[in-house]
Amino acid sequence: MTPESTRVAIVAAQNEQETVGEALDALKQILPGARLIVADDASRDRTREVAMRHGGWVIGRGRPHGKGGNVGAAAQAAIGEFPDDAVVLLCDADLGRSAGELGPLVAAVEAGRCDLAIAGFSATRSASGGFGLTIGYARRAVERLTGERIEAPLSGQRAMRMATLRLLQPFADGWGLETGMTIDAIRHGLRLQEMELPLSHRAPGRTPAGFLHRAAQLREIRRAVRSRSG
Repeated sequence: MTPESTRVAIVAAQNEQETVGEALDALKQILPGARLIVADDASRDRTREVAMRHGGWVIGRGRPHGKGGNVGAAAQAAIGEFPDDAVVLLCDADLGRSAGELGPLVAAVEAGRCDLAIAGFSATRSASGGFGLTIGYARRAVERLTGERIEAPLSGQRAMRMATLRLLQPFADGWGLETGMTIDAIRHGLRLQEMELPLSHRAPGRTPAGFLHRAAQLREIRRAVRSRSG
């Protein structure tokens, strides 16, 4: 990709020492010269150390604040430093090297085809190990509140201009970040574009820990939806 504007990537991470380095290296390939910000949610492993070794600028606090709070803090730092026409890419560290597939999101925003580009996992790689309850709830909630059908309301892989990032502040807490952002973006009249990309990540799986994770995710998404239902 040929640089056309200032670019920033905000990479959400918590205990991702195995994947954050690969993700940052992949982002450097598609976004040469970009500022790579790692929003570290109080990782207990070597995520911070690995991120810094691979060129990441780490923003984190001493205790977990949830995804929305931690990515929100990184977003505020970026908003204060970069111009409104800069392009910012949000993504998750557990993408590993498949973060290198996110270039089309940035290209869509830079070309003016949309205000917010959202990546969905291609059908061959979309299995999460769950039963689809959480994403089904999020799709219905977005449609009920906005009238729009969005296929990937939970995707953390998104690109937009810095001015759009500013407009969408503050983020919903925790795992409600993406669903809340989607609702807010549509209500602001922003143009959304979804695209399937060959991404891969670590799915929670059908384990006790996986089901606990999805229960917490659904609870925080419901909270974000309720706060936007008035």
